[in-house]
Amino acid sequence: MDDELDPGDVAAALLASISVLVRRVRQVPTGGGLTMPERTALACLDRSGPTTSSALAREVQITAQAMGATLSALRERGLIERRPDPVDGRRAVLTVTEAGRQALKDKRNARVELVAQALTEGAFTPAELEQLTAPPLLERLAQNI
Repeated sequence: MDDELDPGDVAAALLASISVLVRRVRQVPTGGGLTMPERTALACLDRSGPTTSSALAREVQITAQAMGATLSALRERGLIERRPDPVDGRRAVLTVTEAGRQALKDKRNARVELVAQALTEGAFTPAELEQLTAPPLLERLAQNI
């Protein structure tokens, strides 16, 4: 009997498990008032830095019109700012405000608390918790893709 793991089987199981976890975490309301499109746009803008609406729409793969509506809602709430592009004054560049960064931080913290609560209520053993401390491995995997 061969005890060696098949990388294809591991990949399939890993992707399925991560997909279920991410889907569940996204489905549970955590407060903060950000819709999924708003959170996605805000997080992307925070990660990539100042950019245009059209570039942001391309990055998250939605139409410019849909992005425009999302960004408008974020601007009205003071979560992003729109300024003239210093290189090309005809274009506008979007940036995340401090309030936007705080909204993202609050959302992330709520999700961390949600998962921590599930780990506590799920009665995971210390050995199981140790097995779940794989983020460095997952990050290494992501860097190799």
